[in-house]
Amino acid sequence: MSESSPNYKDFTEAQWREKLSPEEFRVLREAGTEAPGVGEYTNTTTEGVYRCRACGEELFRSTEKFDAHCGWPSFFSPLAGDKIIEREDTSLGMIRTEVLCANCGSHLGHVFAGEGFNTPTDLRYCINSISLTLDEA
Repeated sequence: MSESSPNYKDFTEAQWREKLSPEEFRVLREAGTEAPGVGEYTNTTTEGVYRCRACGEELFRSTEKFDAHCGWPSFFSPLAGDKIIEREDTSLGMIRTEVLCANCGSHLGHVFAGEGFNTPTDLRYCINSISLTLDEA
């Protein structure tokens, strides 16, 4: 983050509501989930870098994206471990691992392990399309 970039961690709810659409706010700031199969990046194979829609931080590369047939974009690894935060999520009566942008704290989705995917990490970062933008290579 450059010196001229805003400190998104200090944004107020009102600032986020001004910056994001109502649906983006629901997912990114209220930990919502978009419907499966409808997201802009669910089936794309375009090469590039996926960024946090809220703050623009680089999060994932298209080379780590794979088709998990789950209805959301899936990646087997983030760009770097310090780009995301993982924390326990006990909502919906289950234990999951929530994935957030480390730069702004916005909800991205969840990560799942041990599902038998033939990837280098056997992890599935299941990310809401609405939480991302794509800079094409």
